[in-house]
Amino acid sequence: MPQTPPFAAMFDSSGYSRNLYQSKEDNCGGLSYHDNNLLSGSLEALIQHLVPNIDYYPDRTYIFTFLLSSRLFMHPYELMAKVCHLCIEQQRLSEPGLDKNRIRKIAPKILQLLTEWTETFPYDFRDERMMRNLKELAQRIASGDEQMYWKNVQHLLQNLIRKLATVSQYEEVLAKINATSTDRLTVLKTKPQSIQRDIITVCNDPYALAQQLTHIELERLNYIGPEEFVQAFVQKDPLDNDKSCYGDRKKTRNLEAYVEWFNRLSYLVATEICMPVKKKHRARVIEYFIDVARECFNIGNFNSLMAIISGMNMSPVSRLKKTWAKVKTAKFDILEHQMDPSSNFYNYRTALRGATQRSLTAHSNRGKIVIPFFSLLIKDIYFLNEGCANRLPNGHVNFEKFWELAKQVSEFMTWKQVECPCERDGKILQPNILYLLLIAALYLASYESESPENHIEKDRWKTLRSALLGRV
Repeated sequence: MPQTPPFAAMFDSSGYSRNLYQSKEDNCGGLSYHDNNLLSGSLEALIQHLVPNIDYYPDRTYIFTFLLSSRLFMHPYELMAKVCHLCIEQQRLSEPGLDKNRIRKIAPKILQLLTEWTETFPYDFRDERMMRNLKELAQRIASGDEQMYWKNVQHLLQNLIRKLATVSQYEEVLAKINATSTDRLTVLKTKPQSIQRDIITVCNDPYALAQQLTHIELERLNYIGPEEFVQAFVQKDPLDNDKSCYGDRKKTRNLEAYVEWFNRLSYLVATEICMPVKKKHRARVIEYFIDVARECFNIGNFNSLMAIISGMNMSPVSRLKKTWAKVKTAKFDILEHQMDPSSNFYNYRTALRGATQRSLTAHSNRGKIVIPFFSLLIKDIYFLNEGCANRLPNGHVNFEKFWELAKQVSEFMTWKQVECPCERDGKILQPNILYLLLIAALYLASYESESPENHIEKDRWKTLRSALLGRV
């Protein structure tokens, strides 16, 4: 089977497919083009445009864009059922005594479509109905010439099953992390001193910690399916009469887990700063995290960078005026300037474009790393979705919108496929990633470090000491 090109090569600067097979326009009704760019079409015509035949195979950009956006209009299993039906009926795959020459012409194209679907959107196939249709169509292809196609079909199914098993294991690990974090809070309530680990003792090299944070970021990014960006916005299509089970399409668990990772890292930073008893130690931890953040910026890990800055700007940390007075803040000021939210994060977006350009010409994985500030990426996609209608007044799907959506998501797909060049260091990660304090415990640590300055803070301090430590 032919190899698919990297996602970075899928879209040109306009966001449209570079080649939309203009020859297909004349014999595929219900599609609207302008200057060879597909702008809109009826849902049925777009589905037909996805299905290959002996003389036609859809452009890869179209396959990705339609599979990504179609879930706003129908369940993936419904689309798969329609695709299978069209393949079987149009190519007469259900006929007895099927012409082997015909199957040899169409089978590789159908198999390639199924391969692209299973490789790019494997989570769709956690639905048994999807897997059932996939196996049925694959078996029809293989039955035409068992020796030629059976191995390819088996390879496709084995790769898919392996991917689904891997993501299930990952989700089990996330569940254990959440459970362990709850246990750590219980320990805090009974033995608060037992978890006061100085992160500098665990890892005294800020550059090493930045690399390990990048390792975690890339590991977690890799499990986010591109469809999760769209499924977060799934609503009932007003032109669809099916009222059943729309909730089961809104599967965004890995995306949500990644957002939660950002919050965990922010709380970790804030807690590590607040825990030391002496001001000079707290100041040392602040300067340590400034160096970690600066290295994250140099690597291209903007998500960890922003999480660290967010942690240092939390109220329990920012209120430590005596501590901050001992900190050399020049480097921190530069980082805050880079991530300044004014003008719609203009400085950050400029830095992101620079990192993206660097990644396109880099010869090493280190140079290819681009980890965006994830919450802003989601926000951008959200406003793109909200700012343009899914359908035009004539009922056609607004495909011009979905080209732009697919362009943004395909860029993310390129970033997430980079392998981290550094090895995972369990000694650095294990004691700290599971170390999550709730905001209440964080404030308590802050008040223990520098005494409350007013009646409101004093009242909160007494309440927290009573609730978390059983002291008055």
